Amino acid sequence: MKIRKAVFPVAGLGTRVLPATKAMPKEMLTIVDKPLIQYVYDEAREAGIEHFIFVTGRNKGVIEDHFDRMFELDTTLAARGNKKAEQDILARDQPGAGATSFTRQQAPLGLGHAVWCARDIVGDEPFAVVLPDELVLNTPGCLKQMIEAANKLGEKSNVLAVEAVPADMTHQYGICGVGKRTGKMFEVDGMVEKPPKGTAPSNLSITGRYILQPEIFKILETQEHGAGGEIQLTDAMIGLAKTQKFYGVEFEGERHDCGSKPGFLRANIAFGMARPDLRDGLRAEMKKYLEK
Repeated sequence: MKIRKAVFPVAGLGTRVLPATKAMPKEMLTIVDKPLIQYVYDEAREAGIEHFIFVTGRNKGVIEDHFDRMFELDTTLAARGNKKAEQDILARDQPGAGATSFTRQQAPLGLGHAVWCARDIVGDEPFAVVLPDELVLNTPGCLKQMIEAANKLGEKSNVLAVEAVPADMTHQYGICGVGKRTGKMFEVDGMVEKPPKGTAPSNLSITGRYILQPEIFKILETQEHGAGGEIQLTDAMIGLAKTQKFYGVEFEGERHDCGSKPGFLRANIAFGMARPDLRDGLRAEMKKYLEK
């Protein structure tokens, strides 16, 4: 079945980047000249997603406003007559009518709970989950690579984006075991959330992109609280793996954890250097600063 819907969990508090996120959603922090949420929306749209589902929380209304038309801005730009480029950018980034849905996660109960909050909007079909604070710099995007891999399977299964991490850091990630491999894709042979040092089944970490079957909702509905007192998506996936196959895809691209301050700064440099219109000026400014 075609993967038409993507869930974006955007209810988190963004505590790793305080005080920037005290009054502004983490997902609206800008990388170069676009907010994080716009990057992952663009990635999903490139992958063929038709319905964009945002699981929000308190003080997140600006995310909904971002994907709406701003009549005053449109009118002002049109009246000035010399802002055609800006008008085109706004039109390009505008979702179609009825293509977005917003639902609330009333309490910070974890990623698994956030995904479960979207159950009625997703319905009985496979769907993607995209974490907005993880960006992947590549064309085609990470989600498109995953959907293309899923389409080749020809069976009802779940797909995870995975990335190799240093062996001495596996205890900081959700790690999957590796079964039969075909190129960049392999059967997942077990999953464990933050295994103790020296016990990880591989060095392949589960990153912030998932393609899941709707049966995950039934498991999440009765899922017990796990690490941190939260409902963990990894725990639910371990349960689903008892009846359905999971596959890992080692995607091509450079992953950036924008939920941490060093990762956020690194992403700004990386995405700036990837822009032909900014690269030379940014390089010159960095050189000037480093020579001080």
